[in-house]
Amino acid sequence: MPWNVNDRLVNRSICSNSYYILCRKKLRSVPFAAKMAKILSDPNRRFLFYTICFCFFTTGVLTLSVHKSSPPCNYSDSGPVKPSIPLISFLERVQETALRSLGDSNFDPKLYVDLSLKFNLSTTEEAFDKLPRSANGSVSARDLQSFIASYLGDAGSDMVIIQPVDFMPEPPGFLPKVENPVVRAWALEVHSLWKNLSRKVADGVKESPELHTLLPLPSPFIIPGSRFREVYYWDSYWVIRGLLASKMHQTAKGVVQNLISLIDKYGYVLNGARAYYNNRSQPPLLSSMVLDIYLRTNDLEFVKKSLPSLVKEHGFWNSGIHKVTIQDAQACTHTLNRYYAMWNKPRPESSTIDKESASKLLNASEKEQFYRQVASTAESGDPSDLTTLATTSILPVDLNAYILKMELDIAFLARIVGEEHTAEVFLEASQARKKAIGSIFWNAKMGQWLDYRLTSSHTCETVHRWGAQNQNEKIFASNFMPLWIELFNSDGPMVKKVMKSFQDSGLLRAAGIATSLTESGQQWDFPNGWAPLQHMIVEGLLRSGSKEAMSLAEDIAVRWIRTSYAAYKKTGTIHEKYDVEACGKIGGGGEYVPQTGFGWTNGVLLAFLEEFGWPHDRKIDCH
Repeated sequence: MPWNVNDRLVNRSICSNSYYILCRKKLRSVPFAAKMAKILSDPNRRFLFYTICFCFFTTGVLTLSVHKSSPPCNYSDSGPVKPSIPLISFLERVQETALRSLGDSNFDPKLYVDLSLKFNLSTTEEAFDKLPRSANGSVSARDLQSFIASYLGDAGSDMVIIQPVDFMPEPPGFLPKVENPVVRAWALEVHSLWKNLSRKVADGVKESPELHTLLPLPSPFIIPGSRFREVYYWDSYWVIRGLLASKMHQTAKGVVQNLISLIDKYGYVLNGARAYYNNRSQPPLLSSMVLDIYLRTNDLEFVKKSLPSLVKEHGFWNSGIHKVTIQDAQACTHTLNRYYAMWNKPRPESSTIDKESASKLLNASEKEQFYRQVASTAESGDPSDLTTLATTSILPVDLNAYILKMELDIAFLARIVGEEHTAEVFLEASQARKKAIGSIFWNAKMGQWLDYRLTSSHTCETVHRWGAQNQNEKIFASNFMPLWIELFNSDGPMVKKVMKSFQDSGLLRAAGIATSLTESGQQWDFPNGWAPLQHMIVEGLLRSGSKEAMSLAEDIAVRWIRTSYAAYKKTGTIHEKYDVEACGKIGGGGEYVPQTGFGWTNGVLLAFLEEFGWPHDRKIDCH
């Protein structure tokens, strides 16, 4: 059954001021609603009207959307803050006490907010408060460990390891292009890792959710691995790509159903399936998951059930604090998006780290702003240097590319289930966003799309004026993310220009693509390479159809497969990230030790092997 989509337009870009008087005269003599109905009934007049007449006073823009209007502006507030729960506050106290008692050697703050309660919170807090303390308030390591063993469940104990129902040791039609027997044997080992990473939420979480930070989910799921014991949003896209290569369609659909359940409850997909992640999302790739599953299964019923949630998620990203209006050099006004966490306190999973980082700031207001920037950076999926964060002041290339793809995906999915009006609305939205990405982010001299720094970051919607000096000319792999989108990778001359820029950028190294050229010591900087960035750039090059681009895509994929294989043979595990300076070298840096498992790396490896295969005579060892 069709759902209601507001008939107002989606985030349209309008070049306006020179046409304002004409538009005003045309509309003055006829009631607005009647005139609109007449114009919109004729496709040709509708197009002309969209192009010329949506004008509004000095800004020259009337921005309309598929969602409700934003709440009234409040200049005294730095942004919204989602409420937390008492359990999280208590576990942060345990976390801080553990740091003082056990020391910072190999200390992982996330461990403590992942613990569950064996008794109700008041009983547990009372026992904790009665622990003997020294003059400075610390608890002996022995007393703390005894308390944890008696009153708290282990991290991860509220999940159950399960065998996926659709797992087969070697599914029919698995990686038919992989001819080399050594590589095929290894690929089957990677495929088998889905069994190690498959979980379901324990019944106790659903029966007593107040005792857990883990959120109840309806279906089994795949975790990334190691300290990441729960579902994560954007990780799930590459997990699904791997599951599809492994012919595990039912498990892949279950992953999507879990994320949709979060939209049903919260209005958006959380960063991860923990109560302490309720204040932020992550790069929005749910529509890509639904599309890719449909392309493998032709399951229209799955699409019909998913589509309303995709529209709802689009509304979340295109309203309030995430939405920014900006006027380009030609006085065309556009709507683009930014990351903006609904939080201004230390992240519970990293509370002790965030407090230490903020300790040199002078006052509470500065600390709140710092905490919001840290959380917003975590929402971007790209945690960088914690001392120079200004995430809410940046219009990111990658986020807007993901939302453009969301709009294209929704348009396609709506059309195949007969929702023509919805398809038209989102197709128009995608055209407006494509134009905005070209106007605001594209740098013709560099042949890249560059993040744009806003001169004002307050939450109220003002119209920002574009200036070339505000484009960030530092080299990042994310500068090439729009290439993943068909509207860009189908443009032959643009692909040629972008590919040359990429080849000259210094990002492509011996073992893959570096995230940036900045050596900050942070995990999302040089020399680390991450599976998602390899995959999106490779897939963008591949989809272009250019022989040269397709050859480069395969070369990058081969480098990534080789380094992953070499590291696996040395360590027996698949890793979260790799050092792309040398084949087989594991990545490092950041606020936690390197992790293994690893969901999205497994997925990208299987997707690459499915796409490119591995000839019988090609060596897999590092050269």
